[in-house]
Amino acid sequence: MGMVLTLTTLSDANIERVLADPPLIWKVVAADEPELYEQSRRDASKSSFLGSLFGKKRVAAAPPVDLTLGASEGISTDLDKAWHGIHYLLTGTADEGESPSSFLVSGGRTVGDIEVGYCPARAFTAAETKAIHSTIAALSEDLLRSRFDPQAMTALEIYPDIWNRGRPDDDTIGYVVEYFRLLRGFLEQTTGANVGMVVTLT
Repeated sequence: MGMVLTLTTLSDANIERVLADPPLIWKVVAADEPELYEQSRRDASKSSFLGSLFGKKRVAAAPPVDLTLGASEGISTDLDKAWHGIHYLLTGTADEGESPSSFLVSGGRTVGDIEVGYCPARAFTAAETKAIHSTIAALSEDLLRSRFDPQAMTALEIYPDIWNRGRPDDDTIGYVVEYFRLLRGFLEQTTGANVGMVVTLT
């Protein structure tokens, strides 16, 4: 199936709640699977118990928390496997770049140490999301196409390894630009609702 990057809207108030109680991230990114939240809470409790065995002060397991999402929250879009290609077109790098252009692979605040897929989720406030949107909105598709360099992307191991396929019927840059449009539309709606977002890689 491969690695898929997903963005999910979340208000600043709920971002703070999730950062304070990381298992709540499951109520944002997998609201229809409550067992993931419960399992995450149990895992956190086990970690506290093991810590107490080695002299660390044990913290009592917190009671379950109900996270209420507003009408503009919990809305998700995914960039399929085009996310790394988009990052390259935005930054010219594999895993670096200046903020906020590098937001797909870095930045924001990490939501605890709970792996949601391949790594913990990262949260961006409404203000940070607006800054990201301003940067993205200023870029033309023609500019992105001019930055497309299959040889360099292959050398940098930009995921997935499709850049040098070179078949006449293969519009690889079109695939990336299609998801860039989706990203731009998502950011426009998110900033219009004055909410932030969380980024996950699954």
